[in-house]
Amino acid sequence: MINETLSHARWRKSSKSQPNGSCVELATDGTTWGAIRDSKHPNGVPVLLPVNALTTLIRTAPKLGVE
Repeated sequence: MINETLSHARWRKSSKSQPNGSCVELATDGTTWGAIRDSKHPNGVPVLLPVNALTTLIRTAPKLGVE
């Protein structure tokens, strides 16, 4: 089910993308799950998280010095 959903997912690139192409992309269904992938490897295996965990990660990362 997740694989089918991810095949149609709309991935968004981080606004903090690096000129060398080092950036992450996010996709979510908005209610249940979120996914993170390396934009240089779009066919690689994404990290899947419950959407609330993804939200926590996004809010916490800047406090840890991760942009």
